[in-house]
Amino acid sequence: MDLFSLPRLGVVVPPENPTAEPEFNQLLGAGMNVYTSRFPVTPGAGLRAMLETYNEVLPALLGSFGALRLDATVVACSASHYLLEPAGDRAFCDALSERAGSPVQSSTQATLAACEALGVRRLTLVSPYEPWLTDTSRAFWERAGLTVDGVVFVPAEEAASPGGTAHFDPYKVTTEAILRRIRERELPAGTALLCTGTGMGTLAALTELARTEPDRTLLTSNLASAWWARRVVGETGPASHPLLRRLEGAAV
Repeated sequence: MDLFSLPRLGVVVPPENPTAEPEFNQLLGAGMNVYTSRFPVTPGAGLRAMLETYNEVLPALLGSFGALRLDATVVACSASHYLLEPAGDRAFCDALSERAGSPVQSSTQATLAACEALGVRRLTLVSPYEPWLTDTSRAFWERAGLTVDGVVFVPAEEAASPGGTAHFDPYKVTTEAILRRIRERELPAGTALLCTGTGMGTLAALTELARTEPDRTLLTSNLASAWWARRVVGETGPASHPLLRRLEGAAV
């Protein structure tokens, strides 16, 4: 196959995110070319101010692809779009798509589209975020009409003493921590598991969970975004990654 005849996916990602591009490349394999642009570094800004800045600069940042023809673009930052709430997020993506001349979707809207295609109405969140951002995430999904059965917190570092404060950093969460935290919980039978955010590496953990819980719907921000990208560009062949094949096999 001619490398340059493949569909082209743009991905916009936070500057320190080490996970999005590797996971997109693993999920999409040789079926799509992935091109990335990164949000600006925001020295000294708190987390909320940084996320607000991402939303402010995103329209102009899409222009950094220049004349490169893209078939679709994913904004691989869930946290900034949680601040917009579902209706605002959807309107923002519609405006970005019109500006770009091709479909632009946030990872949050891609996840909602996957939930609709899968018939998912209930979620258990697996969150690497600090509590206020986890609460914002939960409110986003609930305002979109989904029931959140509970939250599995996955800090990067556990509190050193009882009552101590855990350290949250999505980029430093390990596969072992994800699996251990999930296995400590008794999950309702009908709940889908959603690993929130694009920066927490999840493919190894989900591969193990798919083996031990074959009937449970497993979603992540990057997995749902890859699913959306294949669908929107009209890819009809089998996906190269088993987690993506699993999701596509269950979707309507």
